[in-house]
Amino acid sequence: MIAITNLSSKQLLRIASLKGKIETFQQKLNRILGAPAQAGDGATPRKRRRKMSRSARAKIGAAVKARWAKSKGRKSAAKPVKKARRKMSAAARAKIAAAAKARWKKAKAAGKSKL
Repeated sequence: MIAITNLSSKQLLRIASLKGKIETFQQKLNRILGAPAQAGDGATPRKRRRKMSRSARAKIGAAVKARWAKSKGRKSAAKPVKKARRKMSAAARAKIAAAAKARWKKAKAAGKSKL
């Protein structure tokens, strides 16, 4: 086999032209035989696009509108929904405080000023 580096530019152009014709004929043959069209070289199958839900699209649209309104200095028509803050019960807070006091008591008994 001849190395590609030893070929002239005229020969390389001829090879490229023939390769294009071969691919065209292959596609025509596949269409006639009813074979499915291959994407690229057929080594990697095409991935399907994910379909976005209407609610997700609506959220994105509202965020875009709010961002544009903010940059233009106008009040936003769509009000963002604030998440409710999680509240800690009094018992849980007392448990954490007791654990912290015990930790500090142990640290001070060991003569430490930092934990």
